[in-house]
Amino acid sequence: MAITKDLRADPQQLLRHQLEEFVREARENERKLRRFQALELRLIGINSLCELLETLLYPDYSTFKWDWVTLILLDSQYEIQRILGKDNRKLLDHPSLMFATEADALERLYPRSLFPLLGPYKPRHHAPLFPVRAARGRRPASVALLPLVRHGRLIGSLNLGSRNANRFVRGVRTDFFEHLAAVTAICLENAVNHERLKHQGLTDTLTGVNNRRFFDQRLAEEMAAAHRDRHPLSCLLLDVDHFKQVNDRYGHQVGDRVLMEVAHQIRAQLRGHDVLARYGGEEFAALLAQVQPGRVREVAERIRAAVAARQFHDAGGHPFQVTLSIGIATYDPNACNSTGAAPPAPGDPVQRPAAPSGERLVALADAALYTAKATGRNRVEYAGLLTAG
Repeated sequence: MAITKDLRADPQQLLRHQLEEFVREARENERKLRRFQALELRLIGINSLCELLETLLYPDYSTFKWDWVTLILLDSQYEIQRILGKDNRKLLDHPSLMFATEADALERLYPRSLFPLLGPYKPRHHAPLFPVRAARGRRPASVALLPLVRHGRLIGSLNLGSRNANRFVRGVRTDFFEHLAAVTAICLENAVNHERLKHQGLTDTLTGVNNRRFFDQRLAEEMAAAHRDRHPLSCLLLDVDHFKQVNDRYGHQVGDRVLMEVAHQIRAQLRGHDVLARYGGEEFAALLAQVQPGRVREVAERIRAAVAARQFHDAGGHPFQVTLSIGIATYDPNACNSTGAAPPAPGDPVQRPAAPSGERLVALADAALYTAKATGRNRVEYAGLLTAG
C-alpha cells in the first residue's frame, strides 16, 4: 500500500514503474516468442507422422512447463490409425493420443468459436481429454484447448494442462497459442499427406490392401523379427478358385468387385497388425506373427468359410459364389531342425542357426496351396514347419 501511495504522489515515479513493467512484459513476450518459434520450426521440419506426434506429445518441459499434453485427432476412416498400426504400433496405444471418428465429438469442444480456450479444469468437460493413464492419476488445475483447423474444418485438438490454477486463465492473450495451433494443423495435414503418398506406392489400388512390393519388404522384416525374438511366423497364400471363369462368364468389372470383397473378407478375419497383400492376380498373401500353427489353421478356416458363404451378384443381379484355396507354412525358430548334426561338445560355443529366407517360407506355403488346388479346392492345406538352419 505504501508503494502505491508513493507512486500516486510522484507521477514520474509512477511513469517509471509503468515503463519498467512494459519492458519486463516485452522481454517475457520475446522469450515466449522464441520458445514457440523454436517448437514451430522443429515441427515444420518433420515429415514423419510418428515423429511429429512424438514431438507434440513430448515437448521440452523445461521450456514450456506443460504438465500434461494430449492430442485428439479426427480419423473417421481410421486412416491415421492404420498408418500408425503399420509404422509405430506402440505410439498407437499411447494414452495421450486419442481419435475421434465423428466431427461432432470435436466440435462440442469448441461450441462458440474456433479459438483457443483457456480456463480452470472442469471434470465434466475435460476428463475425456486428460484420461487417467495419461494424467498419471492426477488432474490438471487449468487447461488450454487449442483447436487444429484446416480449411475451416476441425481436424483435432491439442490439449495442455497445468498443475498451476493460474497457468491458463481466461482473458490472457492467446496469440502464441493461435499461431502454434495453426502451424500444428498444417504440419499434421502435411505429414498425413506424406504418409498417404508413401503408402499409396505400397497399396493395391483395386482392393485397398498392400501390394506385392510392400509384402516383400515386410516378409524380410518379419522373418528377422521372428528369428530374433524367437516367435513363430506363418505365411498364408490364398487363391480364388476358378477366377478366370468368373471373369469370362461375368466380365472383368464383376471380377474386380469379387476381388475387392474377397480382400475385405480376409481382412475382417485378421488382426489389425497382420500383414495382408494382393500377391498377384487373384492371389493374396498374409503374414501372422506370434500365432501358434493350430490357431493359424483356425483363422484360415474362418477366412475360407466366410468367402464361401458370401453371395456375389452379376451385372443382372443374379447370385453366384466363389471359394478360396489356402496354403499355410510356419517358421518356428524354436523347433528343432532335422539335419542330424551332432550337438556341440561341452565348452564349445553354441552356434545359433541362421534364419531361413522369407522366400523359403513362401515357397512352402505355395506348395501347400498347390496341394489344396489339386485335392478339390475350397480347402486349407498346411505344409508344416520351416526351421532355422
